[in-house]
Amino acid sequence: MDTAGLKDFLDAQQFSGVVLVRKGATTVFESASGLASRRTDEPITLDTRFDTASITKLFTSVAVLQQVAAGNLDLETSIHHYVDLAGTRIPIEVTLLNLLTHTSGIADDADEENGEDYAAMWAALPVETFVETKDFLPLFVNKEPLADPGDEVAFINVGYILAGLALERVTGMSYRDYVAENVFAPAGMSDSGFFDRREQSPRVAEGWDPTENGEWVSNELAYPPIGSPDGGAHATAADLVKFFTAVRGGVLLNKEYTEEFLIPQVSLDEETAYGFGLEFDLDDDGSVRSYFQDGINAGVSGILRHYVEEGLDVVVLSNSEDGAWDVITELDERV
Repeated sequence: MDTAGLKDFLDAQQFSGVVLVRKGATTVFESASGLASRRTDEPITLDTRFDTASITKLFTSVAVLQQVAAGNLDLETSIHHYVDLAGTRIPIEVTLLNLLTHTSGIADDADEENGEDYAAMWAALPVETFVETKDFLPLFVNKEPLADPGDEVAFINVGYILAGLALERVTGMSYRDYVAENVFAPAGMSDSGFFDRREQSPRVAEGWDPTENGEWVSNELAYPPIGSPDGGAHATAADLVKFFTAVRGGVLLNKEYTEEFLIPQVSLDEETAYGFGLEFDLDDDGSVRSYFQDGINAGVSGILRHYVEEGLDVVVLSNSEDGAWDVITELDERV
């Protein structure tokens, strides 16, 4: 990767966040800039922890696959076997495999394709009451499905809520405790966790977005205050690289499911495929150019990405909704 002038580009963008590029154990580029807190003017550093939004789905997928490998969950079994969904609109045919690969056909909590908006949805709800995984069920289980299970591929956040509930059922642990003990700890992700945005946790970036009149608005109550299986875990850039390293090294999954996690499972189109939480960027011959998961929310944007041929791990984390995207595009073009 050509990193010449990259710091100047970030400065010109007034980028608030962290960029980390690693090739194996070698740091190719790293940068931290902007403010972690607009209340205290605390600067962002390389060890600042960011809300990772949908990058969290990777942790959920690994956690579920651990329990599949242990024989406690079955990818081909109906989600109704693990979660009490009697009387809901969730089809009996929906499996864990459907949920993790975005082929369930169920409706999301906010159907953005049909004009629904997450900001409007959360603004109308008491977001502080959505703390446990089960709290999210009323937002989607009685919606009409969008397609039959397996017929269509569409990114659905709440499939991961159901997968998280299945995980809780068979382990007897809360989702957050399970991930902390069985994903973060063995991967060496000592700076990762689920932090409540209403509290001032050390080294956790606050999310802020500018309004049209130039004011800055906090994301403190823009959506539920603590992470869930579909988003919201906090991590440093270095910890996210540790996660990828641990997955590829067979630390988190056995050989079979390590291989399954790192290959496409379903095709979205000629250029993109989905796996277990991962998205795959495909070359013209169908080979994988990169695999990644990105995330966006109010006051949050970022990506965790691996370029296969180059052997590069790339992390961009920003504490604003629009902050990461131009940087992600620039890095991709440089690769």
